[in-house]
Amino acid sequence: MRTLLEVFLLVVGFVLLIKGADIFVGASVDIAKRLKIPSVIIGLTVVALGTSLPEAVISISAAVGGSNDLAIGNVIGSNIFNLMFIVGFCALIKPLYVKVKEIARDYWVSVGATVLLLLLMIIFTDTIPRIGSFILFSGFVIYMVVLIRKALKNKIEEETEDDTEQSNTKTKSLVRIILFAVLGLTLIIIGGQVTVYSAVNIALTLGITERIVGLTILAVGTSLPEFVTTLIACRKKENDIAIGNIIGSNIFNIMFVLGLSGLIMPLSIDSNLIFDIAGLTLGSLVFLLFAHSGKRIVRFEGLSMVIMYAAYISLIIIF
Repeated sequence: MRTLLEVFLLVVGFVLLIKGADIFVGASVDIAKRLKIPSVIIGLTVVALGTSLPEAVISISAAVGGSNDLAIGNVIGSNIFNLMFIVGFCALIKPLYVKVKEIARDYWVSVGATVLLLLLMIIFTDTIPRIGSFILFSGFVIYMVVLIRKALKNKIEEETEDDTEQSNTKTKSLVRIILFAVLGLTLIIIGGQVTVYSAVNIALTLGITERIVGLTILAVGTSLPEFVTTLIACRKKENDIAIGNIIGSNIFNIMFVLGLSGLIMPLSIDSNLIFDIAGLTLGSLVFLLFAHSGKRIVRFEGLSMVIMYAAYISLIIIF
């Protein structure tokens, strides 16, 4: 009876996620067009921050509760899932075009944050002190300031816009669009939480360790908003939002989520997590290689990324 209830909650969670993502992406695109802000900026900020809220809630709660393996494992696992599985899966369905020049700076911020976390783990072998977390969090604040300034500059410089798009978006009230964005985001968060908690309850009954739960069940569960949102964005041919969402979410997860979690409670380090963060770094380089190869990630490359993710999950479960 208990298992049936958990399965029912999983289904409800998925439904909320899918519908919420559909509403949220549509509203985000409308906001971008209405405010004359490039879609990639919306993807890197509003969409990325919104879909990463489940990771923030889970990791901060885990850190406060002393479950640091869950907090760090959730973030690292989510980022690997975002970069390798979600991007790979989307490209497997339909080649994913990547505007390499436009995402270059943000992508290297994501890689830099990953490498910084790896260095902190190596330098502070047992526990990352608050100063380390402060560096991560400060980096996020600086990044957001630069990103917002860029968005405002682009808005000022953009003088013209397609008349059809302009007339379509102007017919919609900005307040109405924002309300739809909030509604979609609310459904995403609720759906993500329902899905995660039901999945974790099932997993923990099997005696799985916190690190594995964080890297797998929690990581996949809290990344479902990114997964569904990216799929919907790709279906709507909004590749800028899709790629921006993934990169922005990964930056947000490491610099904001772990930074804030570590400021609240210093993060203890499981030596096995160094292997996981190294895997994330490798995944980042694979993404860059495929994106640069032809300005798009084709089906074969997408399949390779999904297989690499499956191989990684198999390794951490077996060993």
